Amino acid sequence: MKLLFALGPAYGLALPLVPLAWAARAAGHEVLVATTSEMTTVVAGAGLGVTDVFPDRDVWDELMRGLAGKIKAGGNGAPKSPFGLFTSTMTGGTIDAGRRFGADLVVYSSDHRAGALASVALGRPALEVGNRVSWSMRDAEFAERALSFADDDVVAELRAELGIPPGEPALVARIDPRPPSMGGLTGEEPDRHDHVPWWSMRFVPYNGGAVLPDWTQRAPDKPRVCVTLGTVVPALSGTSSLAVVLEALGGMDVEVVLAEGSADLGELGDSLPANVRRVGFLPLSGFLPGCSLIVHHGGSGTTAAPLHYGVPQLVLPSFADNPMSAERVVARGVGLSHDPAAIDVPTVRALAQRLLDEPAFARAAAEVRAEMATQPSPSTVIDRLTAALPATRA
Repeated sequence: MKLLFALGPAYGLALPLVPLAWAARAAGHEVLVATTSEMTTVVAGAGLGVTDVFPDRDVWDELMRGLAGKIKAGGNGAPKSPFGLFTSTMTGGTIDAGRRFGADLVVYSSDHRAGALASVALGRPALEVGNRVSWSMRDAEFAERALSFADDDVVAELRAELGIPPGEPALVARIDPRPPSMGGLTGEEPDRHDHVPWWSMRFVPYNGGAVLPDWTQRAPDKPRVCVTLGTVVPALSGTSSLAVVLEALGGMDVEVVLAEGSADLGELGDSLPANVRRVGFLPLSGFLPGCSLIVHHGGSGTTAAPLHYGVPQLVLPSFADNPMSAERVVARGVGLSHDPAAIDVPTVRALAQRLLDEPAFARAAAEVRAEMATQPSPSTVIDRLTAALPATRA
């Protein structure tokens, strides 16, 4: 069977589906990933075949530059949703890729309408995969805020331009990756609107590969704390909150691992606290198992990874779905949260100390880790998908 994976052009949109693509490959299926911008290189590095569905421009770079310009010009509030841009630029190329590939099925994330429209245009069934632990289309309050498949202006124009038939994808199932105690499934259930079955699937972190330094394989002498703001927050909001976090942790008896990626830390000055180790880009899965705490922005993948490893979290949510991630973390008792615009050194230090000292947070994180281990693996989902397809096609 040939599976076309249609993925958005950002780390948090694409990487959560990589383990499912691996599972499909391991089961003997052919896989092609349809994406664009930096994700073509990133996903190819995961060992998957990739096609660039919009090679003429770097959509993600243009989006980030535009949002950063608006913020510098004094724009307020959260950045506008980029999903309309992804739909308008990626749908045509995704359909073309599916035709060339001879796709039997389209796999896409819940927020990627280019994949949904490609499924309709190709006349092939689809699997819709949730890529967040903060919300799911199963949640009525979030489904209304998420991207519906209604013919808004972008979709209507694409249907007319590309000759896409009316209607929605013929879904085999929808996938919810959340642990049950954080809103996920305790068993299969039909959607309340269209009766498509919902399947549970274990979240398996993938954040890239790297040659790991020796210290990642050694137990630390003191609590190890990971600090990261992901790829989007530093570019749009700067690193002022990061400076506060590092100063706060610098005064504690901990080992700090700063995974800053490609963020420009120039505004932090030339020196960092002596207990801070800068690692640039280092996959969280390479060192998070040895951490006692992670401080982060609330990105979907960054929230899910410590759940998988049983690590308590301090979330400083910025925008998009970050606040929803923080709400889930706090409600489950696996971490704490604070507005990054209102933090100061004493506050961060007090929150971090609580998370390190109070056993309830580590205990709750361990419970969620054990719970996630019981969820069906991506391989199990691929087996179910294969078994369900003949009935879907009939």
